[in-house]
This record gives sequence, structure tokens and C-alpha cells, in this order.
Amino acid sequence: MDGGAGAGAGCRFDLLGIGNAIIDVLAPVDPSFLLDHDMVPGSMTLIDAARAETLYNLIHREREMGGGSAANTCVVAANMGARVAYLGKVADDAPGRAFAADLQGSGIFFPSSFLTGRAADGQPTARCLVLVTPDGQRTMNTYLGACVSFGPEDVLADLVASARVTYLEGYLFDPPHAQEAFRRAASLAHEAGRQVALSLSDPFCVARHRAAFRDLVHGHIDILFANEEEVCSLYQTEDFEAAMEHAAADTHFAVLTRSGQGSVIIRAGERIDVAPVATQVVDTTGAGDAYAAGFLAGWTSGRSLAECGRLGSVAASEIISHYGARPLVNLRQDMEL
Repeated sequence: MDGGAGAGAGCRFDLLGIGNAIIDVLAPVDPSFLLDHDMVPGSMTLIDAARAETLYNLIHREREMGGGSAANTCVVAANMGARVAYLGKVADDAPGRAFAADLQGSGIFFPSSFLTGRAADGQPTARCLVLVTPDGQRTMNTYLGACVSFGPEDVLADLVASARVTYLEGYLFDPPHAQEAFRRAASLAHEAGRQVALSLSDPFCVARHRAAFRDLVHGHIDILFANEEEVCSLYQTEDFEAAMEHAAADTHFAVLTRSGQGSVIIRAGERIDVAPVATQVVDTTGAGDAYAAGFLAGWTSGRSLAECGRLGSVAASEIISHYGARPLVNLRQDMEL
């Protein structure tokens, strides 16, 4: 089957995202700022509340907005016309309410129980400080806050069963109970005859949990999203072609992005190379999230793999042309979905 729509006949949602619910704080910085504060350029580092507060007060904040990798994907996919739901932990505080309103304003179903009864006692809503250098590269410092309490009990079976594709955010692997939650989500989706997608999110995240990721990908994931560095980290090789073959063997198909070289889709010996869409790079935050959104919006509407890749490239190019990981134009109209 070329398109993915047939796997989800009668579904209420095209896409269910599960991930860290985070408020993004975007700030331009000089590369020297990263060096002065012992940061690895391009990385995502988990920080505690005290460091989050210190850095927050040192930066010139360009924008504050709803974020989180899977949430970004959900917003872009909804913008493109997909029917979308989301699961992620926030606290019943001002940022948490703003996060919920942001999703709901984008047409995304976000259960009210995650803002009230399921919120983590005493833990504030998560915050990610996204530091953008002049070359557009982003370095992230993340305080997980309420996200750490996400567990298997938060994976709502009826919601998973009602979505064509359940999309799992690799960053969520860091909290203690999330790996069990991912396995439950994959099991519920497959029992309902649905598909499961995973984004590896970050090479440092992969390195922290490589064995667990390998176990999850092998036999539990239908669609794997990763960039070149992430997939090579997963399979502990510097050879992209070798990593690509490993990924194809472990999943139904793998969708691998390579920045300026575009992307590659590999399935059962078939390889599709997708060209990037040229744009002025301002901020690469959310590029992979947007690519996954474009791809999945196409896949759940029955498009060919090549067309899904094209839609991913167009969505990513729009996102990196401005600050922030949310679209500034109507992608559904532009892409004629």
C-alpha cells in the first residue's frame, strides 16, 4: 500500500502526538554565550529549576510560545488539515493554561484532564530555553517540570485506538516512566490495527537511552523519523548508508533527514531521495518536527511516499525561515491538501 489512509478507516483522528508539553523561550545569542555557559552547540541539555531561572534572566527573550517536539508536529499537521490529538503533562499554572489554549486554538484535541486532575502536584509546566546563534543553529536547555510525571496511565487507550498514527517523541524517553508509556502506546495502537511512528529527537537523547531505543524500534515502530546524526548514533556507526539499512530492517520504513541534502525514505529495498526546498535560514528550531508533520499529513491522507517527503520538505522550509517552530502561513492552502 503506497498511502497510509487505509490502515485507519473510521478513525476520529489522523494523528495522536505524545510528548513533552513545554513552553519554548526563544532568544538570539552570540556563540560566546554558549561557551561561557559550558553548552554544546546544537545540543539539548536537561537542566534543573535553578539553572533554568538563571539562564532565563540572562537572555534577551525574542518569543515565548507553546512548544515541545511532538506538540510542534501536531500544530503543523493540524495547519495542513490533519485531524490531530495530543497527550502531554502540564501543571495547572499560567504556562500550562497557555499551552492548552495554544493547542486548542490550533484545532487540536487536548484532554482537559491533563490540565487539572492529571497535572503533577508541585511541578510547574516545563520550559525550554532555545538559544539561537546567527547561523540559525539552536541549542536547547530544558527544564522538564511536570513532564517527568508522564506514565503509562496517561496513555488513554480510546484515544490511541481512534488515531491512524500515534507519534512518539524521543525526548519523552528521559522521564522515568515514559519508556513504559511508549510500549503501552505501541501495544494499544497495534491491537487496534493502527500505526506507530517515533522521532528520535536528538543524538544526545539517543546516546542516553540507546539500548532502550533499539528495543523499541525493533518490532514496535512502523515509521521511524530521524536525522543523519541521530540514526547513526542509534546504530553506532559513522556510515549513513549502513545506519539507513539497519533502520529499514527494524521498521516498516524509515524517513531520514539530511539538512541541506534533503531526505531519504527507505522501505523494503526501495529508496526515495527527496530534495530540500530552498529558503533563507533564520532559526532551525522545529525543522524536524515540521518535516514529520508534513510527511504524516500526507501519509494519513493517502499520498505516495515521494509526495509525503515533498510535503515534509515544504513544511520544514517554512518553519526555518522565521523564529519559532509554528507556521506563520496556511500550509494547507499553500500545499493544496
